[in-house]
Amino acid sequence: MKIIIAGAGDVGFHLAKLLSFESQDIYIIDLDAERLEYVSNHIDVITKKGDATSIKDLKDLKIHEADIMLAVTESQNTNFTISVLAKQLGAKKTIARISSHEYQNNPDIDFVKIGIDNMISPGELAAEEIQQLLQQSAFNDTIEFENGILNILGSTLDYSSPLIGLTVSEAKDKFPEVDFITIAIKPENSSETIIPRGESVYNSGDQVYFSVPKKSIPHIYKLVGKTQFGVKDVMILGGSKIGIKTARQLCKSNFKVKLVENDRKRANEIAEKIPNTLVILGDGRNVELLDEENIAEMDAFVAVTGNTETNIMSCLVAKSKGVKKTIALVENMDYINISQTIGIDTLINKKLLAASALFKHVRKGEVLKLVNLHNVDAEVLEFKVKKGSLVTRNLVRDIKLTKKAVFGGVIRNGKAFMTFGDFQIQPDDKAVVFCLPEAIHKVEKLFN
Repeated sequence: MKIIIAGAGDVGFHLAKLLSFESQDIYIIDLDAERLEYVSNHIDVITKKGDATSIKDLKDLKIHEADIMLAVTESQNTNFTISVLAKQLGAKKTIARISSHEYQNNPDIDFVKIGIDNMISPGELAAEEIQQLLQQSAFNDTIEFENGILNILGSTLDYSSPLIGLTVSEAKDKFPEVDFITIAIKPENSSETIIPRGESVYNSGDQVYFSVPKKSIPHIYKLVGKTQFGVKDVMILGGSKIGIKTARQLCKSNFKVKLVENDRKRANEIAEKIPNTLVILGDGRNVELLDEENIAEMDAFVAVTGNTETNIMSCLVAKSKGVKKTIALVENMDYINISQTIGIDTLINKKLLAASALFKHVRKGEVLKLVNLHNVDAEVLEFKVKKGSLVTRNLVRDIKLTKKAVFGGVIRNGKAFMTFGDFQIQPDDKAVVFCLPEAIHKVEKLFN
């Protein structure tokens, strides 16, 4: 498969990194020689210095042979232009990164007709992610499959967790009434993600990911040593597009929302756009202002200004004031793995969310969903199981699954089943798999 990526920024780089683990023909085009040099020094892809809106440069890349053109520059208009040109010049499929949600699901314009097959909005994805995180209050990562029939939940283990000191096998024997699979453990102060085996041990401060059916979620709170609490009052710092989208969505879900914005004109505009949100004019870095606005009474604090450091510091202030749930938007993807170390519940990166959403479109097999976890460098994939695929031929224990991946359960006829050793995966099941990026191509072979 030949894939051309226009834009060597964070989204393009992360996409190329994910794809480089496979035998794909990956090309990246960008005008910035420095960015391209960074890409070529870190991953094995073909780079080209050029303008992806230039017909000549696209022809030089043999765009007519491309299976997919991914236009992920930081300019929405440039991405539209690239996609239209690429399609006209013979690319089979085009996907554009956009910044305005008004283009998505708009019935007035047939974007496919003009040459844009799919669109991804990082801001929209971030707003949706924030809302989902607030709905599962005690967890710092949460993914729903089939409206919550099956869930991936991530949390740090509190010192009071009954799992501490147990092996994965011992925990399963000790809590037989709880249906769960431990799919990943990231030890405290470590960058390593462990795909657990039966002898793996839980320790205090570990970031642990569980796969659970809906009925088991209340039990998981107890296992991680956390208390379930409802989130009702939310303070948002920053009237960015993400801040506005988040406030609007939370108000629709009957959350009480305060939004702090330091630009008077923008604050007035937001107040008109979202009348159910209390808009506060002021600098969210001002601790006195936050105290005056009763930050200590908030259930959650979400920082989505354009400044990463401001978002992190304000979340730490909120945490020191007793706010139970904190979420910070960060621009630098290198920060993603440090949230459990610095004391913020979840760090989210819209570029990483966009890369994962785009990545789904280039998978082999029937990938229904692909999600990147926030605190570890790993992916969760949901496959539609084909008749005759390798995963249907043996019991789970006899499937030759790489040690860098683990089955997280299946959904069959609207019910969740845990994929323990004696389970048989069947055609038409929706199977969830957790895996490290380098193992994705091996996992896909089982579902082809």
